[in-house]
Amino acid sequence: MAEPRYSKLSVADAAVEGKRVLVRVDFNVPLGDAETGDSRRITDDSRISAALPTITHLIERGAKVILMSHLGRPKGERKPELSLEPVARRLAELLGREVAFASDCIGAEAEAGAAELAPGDVLLLENLRYHAAETKNDPEFAAALAALGEVYVNDAFGTAHRAHASTDGVTHHLSPCAAGFLIGRELKFLGDALADPARPEIAILGGAKVSSKISVITSLLEKVDAILIGGGLAFSFLKAQGHSVGNSLFEDETLGTAREILAKAEALGKEFLLPVDCVVADAFSADAETRIVPATQMPEGWMGLDIGPKTVAKFGHAIAGAGTIVWNGPVGVFEMEPFAAGTQAVAEAVAASGAVSVLGGGETAAAADKFGVRDAMTHVSTGGGASLEFLEGKILPGIAALDDI
Repeated sequence: MAEPRYSKLSVADAAVEGKRVLVRVDFNVPLGDAETGDSRRITDDSRISAALPTITHLIERGAKVILMSHLGRPKGERKPELSLEPVARRLAELLGREVAFASDCIGAEAEAGAAELAPGDVLLLENLRYHAAETKNDPEFAAALAALGEVYVNDAFGTAHRAHASTDGVTHHLSPCAAGFLIGRELKFLGDALADPARPEIAILGGAKVSSKISVITSLLEKVDAILIGGGLAFSFLKAQGHSVGNSLFEDETLGTAREILAKAEALGKEFLLPVDCVVADAFSADAETRIVPATQMPEGWMGLDIGPKTVAKFGHAIAGAGTIVWNGPVGVFEMEPFAAGTQAVAEAVAASGAVSVLGGGETAAAADKFGVRDAMTHVSTGGGASLEFLEGKILPGIAALDDI
């Protein structure tokens, strides 16, 4: 499959002065404070902050800014707990200016709010997914959204792998259709990691299930010089090699695919590094009894929950010599302290490597945050599913719909 190399019109090059600019952003932020019981409190505003460069640019260029986003999964119902109104308030604080809010994303109130905007004003529409027509890419709904604007900008990379009304449908009605700065950055770093990497290039893949990563492992085998496998992924490969994995997570139905991937790696002459030792526990609990064992000698009744120190050293050597690193998925259950050391060591090694480092997936980003190394990474992708599909070589509908240059 040919790699998707996107050359898309940037918001920086679009004529926006005095025009109503409809912007798809990703304000799908976590809500709910367990300590205070405030279910409407935003607990992490990083997705809002990530959109600020594009929004600020449009304000400074005299555009009339109309923002649209989803929040959660209301599945076509109006659910007050998933209203974007708290986001409007937080965005106003971050921008230091008023942000108007419309209680629906289409209809009379949204139309009136858009019509009343002066250059530099900002309006946030209510949750797109209050309407089931959004995820169905309904043409009438897309046309109603598009009627609010004159220019379209997509800056929501996290939804770019879905052809929804707000990411695909609206582009059939508006021109120009441009990429925001966040999407531009994603395309540069993910695209370069695939098409023009500094060598050697390695991929670190973790997480729970092989089934969710088969396509990306297969695709990356053709491109990278080495693949490092940790997390639950590793046990399907160890099992495929004939080793016992105790009670560790593995998917029996993927064993054939795992064997094929191992054979392909050998045929291509690619390093395929699996754990040589593991931290195992007698239960999936932070209070469980733990021990370190060879990865090929997993005791019955125990489960592997982190890579061991010999694997950390082995992976660290590969990381230190890399020119480009693509990392998706933690190598252990880092949320539990007894099983966090492996992911922490990998994070710190990537940060110290001096390589171009591209991280994808929410858990990987969370690990970079937890261990204080996010700022040392070259790029932390905002899209979990979108970044995986990009690395697989798939076309992302929300990007493909934008104007080429």
